[in-house]
Amino acid sequence: MKRLFTILALTILVGGTSFGQQDPMFTKYMFNSLTFNPAYAGSWDHMTVGLLHRSQWVEIEGAPTTQSLTLHTPLKNERIGVGFSLINDKIGPTNSTSLNLAYAYKIPIGKMKLSIGLQAGMENYNADWTELETQEGIAFDEAFAIGSNKFLPNFGAGLYLSNDKFYVGVSSPQLVEYDLRESDAITTAIWARSARHYYAMAGLAIPLKGRALIFKPSILLKNVGLFKGNSKNEAFKFIGAPNEFDIDMSLLFQEALWVGVSFRSAFSAFGSDAKSSFDSADIWVSYNLDNGMRIGAAYDYPVSELRTVTSGAFELMLGYEFDYKNDKVVTPRYF
Repeated sequence: MKRLFTILALTILVGGTSFGQQDPMFTKYMFNSLTFNPAYAGSWDHMTVGLLHRSQWVEIEGAPTTQSLTLHTPLKNERIGVGFSLINDKIGPTNSTSLNLAYAYKIPIGKMKLSIGLQAGMENYNADWTELETQEGIAFDEAFAIGSNKFLPNFGAGLYLSNDKFYVGVSSPQLVEYDLRESDAITTAIWARSARHYYAMAGLAIPLKGRALIFKPSILLKNVGLFKGNSKNEAFKFIGAPNEFDIDMSLLFQEALWVGVSFRSAFSAFGSDAKSSFDSADIWVSYNLDNGMRIGAAYDYPVSELRTVTSGAFELMLGYEFDYKNDKVVTPRYF
């Protein structure tokens, strides 16, 4: 049953002209912001590196697994930040690996800084449809006869406005859209296509007991196909995915222990005419060691019908902050 569910989901995602959210999903997005907003590069006052692993829908064969590595730092010219992100994302018979280089320029605006970011990179998209198992008696479908292995250059852009206790940002990490299937070798006009994603994020750091206890609410909004109505290709004008949001609330104790809860859903899940369901309720924890190391974990409990076939998703996180001790005393960072 679980294998059948996975095949059905993949068929919906890659068949015809429909697709859902394609960029990797992270519960701990605030520790992984460089993967979707290049303007975040150099936002800390020192070099920081992060490694994250996510296993989604555990117990379902072919479910997504994602790994990301990010590194960013300000340069001697404090207005410039640079960084890179490496992401590997596997879903069933498809695997994509992308490397992006980010550049950000910061402009002081009063007590805040506006960072303007650009990134450029390359993605390798590989699909081996022969790995799929169809039920006996189902007629041969040429959609699964030909695999795909493509190298796709891309670029992205973002804005990030922040100070020590507030941030807001918007971005689109991959502005170029590509056909993903070898459609010229088969008869169907459209098989699969990458979609441009848009992100908006905001957060606050609110002291409840000086620096000993900080409350941090944050939100991340995700959109696919915002301007599809202007597409030159009629078949893609009305293709997209539900607008999604992640709401997170956390507490930082003694500038060391983070404990948080979050909720993920789509706006269209609300109301009597809902066309999608709630996604997950999440818990997470992160601890900053005195030597600059940061370790953390997150667990997503599904609140949709998926809970009947999976116990949820989890993330493991590891990070390191260079020159951490000096920065902790002078300018503690909360995002």
